[in-house]
Amino acid sequence: MPQCSLKASRGPKGKLVVGLSVIVLVIVLWFWPQATRSASVLPAASVPAGTHGPYSTNFPRAENPISEHGKWSNGQADGLDWANVQTIPGLAFGTEIGGIRPEPQNYDDSTALLTGTWGPNQTVEATVHSVNPNMTDTVWEEVEIRLRSSLSPHKATGYEIMFRCSKIAKAYCNIARWEGPLGKFTYLKNSGGSQYGVKEGDVVKASMIGNVITVYINGVQMVQTTDDTFKTGNPGMGFFIDRATGVNRDFGFTRFMATDR
Repeated sequence: MPQCSLKASRGPKGKLVVGLSVIVLVIVLWFWPQATRSASVLPAASVPAGTHGPYSTNFPRAENPISEHGKWSNGQADGLDWANVQTIPGLAFGTEIGGIRPEPQNYDDSTALLTGTWGPNQTVEATVHSVNPNMTDTVWEEVEIRLRSSLSPHKATGYEIMFRCSKIAKAYCNIARWEGPLGKFTYLKNSGGSQYGVKEGDVVKASMIGNVITVYINGVQMVQTTDDTFKTGNPGMGFFIDRATGVNRDFGFTRFMATDR
């Protein structure tokens, strides 16, 4: 393509082009600073719809079930067939009856999910409380992280990451998908051994980014799997007790954080 310059312009048309060019140049120089100033004060881009952002708590009040001003839904209060999560200052724990019960009643895990609209990429981190852990493989005490989960009457869906509160050889960290009705779930990943159990003060973490679920204990990646079933839902927590009663406060969470960013 040939190049064109003002110097090459000749005759009446050339003069007109030169004159118009000068006028345009003056206008641009006059308005450019104002345009750049205006652009600099434009509001920052808003957060994409559906992005909730981080929520954290150390459970400062006593509530049964946990609410924190409407921030939580609960297994019995909202799902009917599961148990609620209760708090005392500094601790969240389950309210399951426990003991020896038939299926599916014994799978009524204490469950609490954060309310509101959450984006699909979720991360939950929590600090474990565990005292008097069972060392004989006769009692099951679990702390649980929930991702992309939902609760409604007689229906619970989403992903559960469970940690046994014991460091015995039969400790575990498993990932399961809740399918809806009480007791209907599918294991996606089973990992057993003392290294997968948790103790007092351990920090557990799980994230779901896209279809990948990744699990950590004290910052070390322990388990990973993939699943494409549930695209949306809310983060939360849960607790499970089997073959023991009256020990619900022996295990739980002292701190909880969730984010979808």
